[in-house]
Amino acid sequence: MLEEEFSELEMNRLEKARRLRAEGLEPYPILSERDTSSQEAIAAFEAAEVAGSAEPVEVTLAGRIRAIRNMGKLSFAHIEDGSGKVQLFFRVDELGQEQLDAFARNFDLGDFIEARGTMFRTRRGEVTLQVSAFKMLAKALLALPADKDEQFNGVTVRHSVLTDPETRYRQRYVDLAVNPQVRETFKLRAKTVRALQEFLDGEGFIEVETPILQPIYGGAAARPFTTYHNQLKQQLYLRISFELYLKRLIAGGMERVYEIGRDFRNEGVSFKHNPEFTQLEFYMAYADYHKVMDLVERMVSFTAQKVAGTQKLKFRGHELDLTPPWRRLSIRDGLLEQLGLDIYELDSFDKLAAWMDAKGMKYDPAAPWGKLVSQLQEEYLEPKLIQPTFLCDYPRDVSPLAKQVPGKPQMTERFEIFVAGMELGNAFSELNDPMEQEQRFLEMGREYTEKDEEHHPMDEDYLRALAYGMPPTGGFGMGVDRLVMLLTNNASIREVILFPHLRESGSGAAEADAPEAQ
Repeated sequence: MLEEEFSELEMNRLEKARRLRAEGLEPYPILSERDTSSQEAIAAFEAAEVAGSAEPVEVTLAGRIRAIRNMGKLSFAHIEDGSGKVQLFFRVDELGQEQLDAFARNFDLGDFIEARGTMFRTRRGEVTLQVSAFKMLAKALLALPADKDEQFNGVTVRHSVLTDPETRYRQRYVDLAVNPQVRETFKLRAKTVRALQEFLDGEGFIEVETPILQPIYGGAAARPFTTYHNQLKQQLYLRISFELYLKRLIAGGMERVYEIGRDFRNEGVSFKHNPEFTQLEFYMAYADYHKVMDLVERMVSFTAQKVAGTQKLKFRGHELDLTPPWRRLSIRDGLLEQLGLDIYELDSFDKLAAWMDAKGMKYDPAAPWGKLVSQLQEEYLEPKLIQPTFLCDYPRDVSPLAKQVPGKPQMTERFEIFVAGMELGNAFSELNDPMEQEQRFLEMGREYTEKDEEHHPMDEDYLRALAYGMPPTGGFGMGVDRLVMLLTNNASIREVILFPHLRESGSGAAEADAPEAQ
């Protein structure tokens, strides 16, 4: 029971709630009569001042009490709502001693209050509500962690006692209540999604919705979560990607489509991974990965300008410039640059494995050639890609849904975006030959075990859609959470997801936030 866990101070708050009820005052009333926000009330008063109006600005405000000073015949409080803070002034002349004592006796920091009255400016110059009536809206039985504002060279700096990541992520409601910068992050997150939608809508894309529960998962290299439909007696998967369904729509004649929604991948956690995350995917007919690059760099720079007001950002100690055009770099050229290795010469497993043996590098002897290339790319190339870079032309072995590079049967027209060493997006010139796609699925089934994250199951309905014909198509997917990390300078994905997935309480849930835990 909740009450059994209360401390003495918390029991005191509970007794205040019970006393209010005993006096016929509901501590959790149904209705609030608030008619404006704190900042709208302040703005209205200041406008009246400028206009020289003698008409009083009468309002009803509501918010959480963040500060209280009871002084016998006077009381002051600061309340906070979604727009900001405002001071309340309680005076015995307006309220009477009984009401003033009731406020001092029953209200604590963290309580929600409704106050009606007239706006005025104090002798110290602060726009304030002179309270003529008030009531409790919600009694806080648990006290919020206290914060403290300090002035340094005229700048207000807030120090919060709630800084432990594990507590902040598990009790996001407390984190939001005491850390206004966290609320600002999630306002910017919402703004990011709107900016992406605005850009794509302006480019002639249609926003659609595809199934979250799927009979066959696909479209990405990831292990799925499984579930079971009791009535249909059918095993289903939470989607790991929207790709195969969105491309069905392209085959059906919808030339430009996108979706922003949740994907679910049964994989490890780190500073950039969460088992459920928000993804943007779009597909455009009559395009290849070069046209997608042009669109993506415009989309991301547009979004940065809308959300952050600039295309030059700071992230994890780096100064980034998202202004187009971005660098285009092939994996071959990147590995030549970093390792002096030419994968076009070492174009078989045996050749590349011998080179890695000579360098003392470890690898999976059962992996195909393309997996070895990906290993080298991930370890030695990706961390060097700080400014926005399209890393292009991936091995066919790890790109079962992409078209081959002309003249290079082992490589595909695929790119990934890297910024500050972190992958931001992935794109293909989409494979639209149903017979070759079927062969790729078969090869993946032979070369990878069921436990391998690169395994991709056969999807016969998707093949059927391709067999009806799908035009040349460019497709793209991007983690929205990672984009928000960049735009808000947050180094952990948990800072930009309201309710991130955590280990069981007490097991060190925040350990994986370290960048080393990739």
